[in-house]
Amino acid sequence: MSGDVSPTGKRPGPGSAPELRASHADRDRVVDVLRIAAGDGLLTADELDERLEAALSARTLSELALLTADLPAVSIAADGIAAEAAEVKDLVRIEQVFSGAVERTGRWVLPRRLELAVTWCDVTLDFTEAVITQDTLRIDVAMAGKSLTLVTRPGVEVDVDGLTLVHCKLRHRRSRTPPDVQTTLRVELVGQKAHGRVVVRPPRRTFWHWLLRRPASPSAG
Repeated sequence: MSGDVSPTGKRPGPGSAPELRASHADRDRVVDVLRIAAGDGLLTADELDERLEAALSARTLSELALLTADLPAVSIAADGIAAEAAEVKDLVRIEQVFSGAVERTGRWVLPRRLELAVTWCDVTLDFTEAVITQDTLRIDVAMAGKSLTLVTRPGVEVDVDGLTLVHCKLRHRRSRTPPDVQTTLRVELVGQKAHGRVVVRPPRRTFWHWLLRRPASPSAG
């Protein structure tokens, strides 16, 4: 139609195709890409907030493409979806009884919710290199015996107010977060931990960190 007007208020030129409109699914995919980029340290908290706001209000695919144009291609699949985003699960349930230790370390993709149904097995959840896919992770705990250990990094906060402790010790050591680092992930522990202990701590210092009195790097476990 000759009277069509683009979202910018300009009429398309002769022979030009109208811009494709973005769907909710398109916006969600870009949001996943941005959150994973922030988890990799490619975006600051302020940049993430700004781009998320722009992504959620974007009307066309070209507007969305601009938000990820400066991110490394290795983080984004050919169809524009973050490579790790395809692995994000709504729920992961870990069930283990009188067996070996449960560990989630290194570069693992956080699910949207995690359930721990564990009896007399140590559990370690290390967030120092984890791929953060949302701003809140709820962990439903039904655990007896042994230790539940959460290793944090600057920007990762752990809330234990919803966790009931029965004959169980809690040691919560908060990371020294620089003033310019905002919270990127809030981990909420809910449910019950009986016997044993719950440990929330930053990465351990190496021998050289101890000598130089420097804080441990996120990759030091």
